[in-house]
Amino acid sequence: MADTLSQISDVEIDADGVFKYILVKVKVKGGTECKAIVRGTKSAEFHNHIFEKVNPEMEKLGVESSCLGGGKIEHNSKEKKIRVFGLSTGYGKADHSVTVEKLKSIFKDYDISWSDDKK
Repeated sequence: MADTLSQISDVEIDADGVFKYILVKVKVKGGTECKAIVRGTKSAEFHNHIFEKVNPEMEKLGVESSCLGGGKIEHNSKEKKIRVFGLSTGYGKADHSVTVEKLKSIFKDYDISWSDDKK
């Protein structure tokens, strides 16, 4: 079961720009192990558009998913900076500190910060 979770990437975000993101809890159906994943894209007008794409992908893997909240990410790959902020009207504010830890595991040489600012 843990193998299934290890196959799911912790972070999938766009390379540059300011965009919406969600923090999602994924758990193998019938299992107890779970982890949080970060998904963000400029193509999503609303946070639920991201979840509507992620949820069916997880179901195909036999994984249950639930949205833990959302916000925005400002990603500047040239300057190697990521800023996490804001909230989702529909899902509430994600725990940005969890999001930042996930991002730091992937973007090791980046300056990554978060705040409760809305902009």
